[in-house]
Amino acid sequence: MRRKTRGSIGIALAAALSLGIAACGGDDGDSSSSPETEAPSGGGDSGGNTGGGENFSLANFTPWSADAPIIDCAPDDGPLKAAWVYVGPTNDGGWTQQHDAGRQAVQDHFGDAVETTYKENVPDGPQALQTVEDLIADGNTVIFGTSFGFQDSFVEAAEAHPDVCFEFATGYLGSDNMSQFYGAAEDTDFLAGMAAGAASETGKLGMVASFPIGEVLRGVNAWAMGARLVNPDATVNVVWVNSWFDPPNERKAAEALIAEGVDVLGQKGIDSPATGDAAKAAGIPWAGYNADQSENYGDVWLTATAYDWSIYQIPRLQAILDGQWVAGNYYGNLSDSFVSLATFGDLVSEETRTAILAELDKLTAAPGSQFTGPIVDNQGNEVLAAGVTHTYDELMTMGYLVEGVIGDIPAG
Repeated sequence: MRRKTRGSIGIALAAALSLGIAACGGDDGDSSSSPETEAPSGGGDSGGNTGGGENFSLANFTPWSADAPIIDCAPDDGPLKAAWVYVGPTNDGGWTQQHDAGRQAVQDHFGDAVETTYKENVPDGPQALQTVEDLIADGNTVIFGTSFGFQDSFVEAAEAHPDVCFEFATGYLGSDNMSQFYGAAEDTDFLAGMAAGAASETGKLGMVASFPIGEVLRGVNAWAMGARLVNPDATVNVVWVNSWFDPPNERKAAEALIAEGVDVLGQKGIDSPATGDAAKAAGIPWAGYNADQSENYGDVWLTATAYDWSIYQIPRLQAILDGQWVAGNYYGNLSDSFVSLATFGDLVSEETRTAILAELDKLTAAPGSQFTGPIVDNQGNEVLAAGVTHTYDELMTMGYLVEGVIGDIPAG
């Protein structure tokens, strides 16, 4: 492994260079060595994003600067050792399980050239930093972090280990050897919201959400906007559970919404399908998050935002093997299949499917375009004038709830 060098970076630039605020996501597990998602519009091929040498490219990735240094974190001999740090268990049925599906796809793609490992149920704070240090001591030279709460630990570790490549999902801080990666889930949230709005008979929908940070707020807003596109009088009652993974509390929040009279449920920034369990028990429609759960929730299933993390991770590891890795920002979308819309459930009518797929085509061509004014918040204030579309930075730092959402943004 050699020190970082500066020079020509053989990377195609696509997407504006910006920092993003996002989310998701504590016993300790480890393993060395994907659930498939049927998207209504067809799936993507992560192999299409890989390349070699000067031809390496990754759509929607931009280095932090034009002269970003190449970090050589490949071993002098033997396989590249890559590690993933998870906030929840690999069988959580959502966020962490999808991340681990990405890790498995990496292992399958590279075979003996890459050795992967992971640590699960890692809490935020000092233990996250110690976990990273332990993984580096074990010879891992690229570390993936998958929860917003790990960010400070990763920043500290990246500063202490300039020859290690750090890849962080859902944060906003970067350095010469630390990248950020996430994607436009707000687009598929909007589409899932359309399915939810069409499925509601009363127009009273409920949303279980994690923390009121930018990524979650824009997802809640997009879902509500999608619902109101097909059901203009619909309202969305949002409950904040202030955790990433707490199935009992998530289910309790969902049951409280049902008791208040909502007849369709959704979730955002929530790692487990416990909201779906509450919906199934009550016999009401549910739009999920993170993964395709159609096989497990058939009677109440609508659709969901689904992630394929390997779309980003495979070409980034290829860049290391090619001696081409530089740090930067990635924001995937429908066009590169980083995010997709999960299988439609039987509750989604043909008419609704047609309407959703028409909007899917629009958002594939113009990510984030649903956030075009006029947009009014739930306090009656105009936050976006007619014909004006939010910039990327504005999406990342969104701090309001749209008209139709019942609830507040908690202080702090």
